[in-house]
Amino acid sequence: MTGNNANQAVEDVKDREIVISRTFNASRELVWEVWSKPEHLANWWGPKGFTITTQQFDFKLGGAWRFIMHGPDGVDYPNQIVFIDMRNPELLVYASSDGEEDSPGQFQTTVTFEADGDKTSITMQMLFKTAAERDFVVKEYGAIEGGNQTLDRLAELLASL
Repeated sequence: MTGNNANQAVEDVKDREIVISRTFNASRELVWEVWSKPEHLANWWGPKGFTITTQQFDFKLGGAWRFIMHGPDGVDYPNQIVFIDMRNPELLVYASSDGEEDSPGQFQTTVTFEADGDKTSITMQMLFKTAAERDFVVKEYGAIEGGNQTLDRLAELLASL
């Protein structure tokens, strides 16, 4: 493979991803804890105005988290997350979907947790199967704004703990 082809592969991934980063005033262990316990997730997961009802939470490799996101407009959104890789407290990789085969919006998220003194920086990389699927969730579901609002809610929770 030539250098150009290798660079093109990187370009193709960039067209299929959403990357959101944030630094929190909390230890890496605490940030990991609020990602790994349903009682914490209920207080911050989802964009502003959303709530969740967890149906199943099995936080282990191959385990699943099934939940309903309740939108402020009364619409319910079924969600399923399957945990692919986890290294406490540094890495979490999961596949997200609505539980339906081949529905648009299925993606894989890689979250890195980096200690920075008494703070923690996280980077969330959401990788979609195609650029069109990425563009669909950005346009139809406000994925970038929703991701930022979700991390705003996480920051508020961490500040209260």
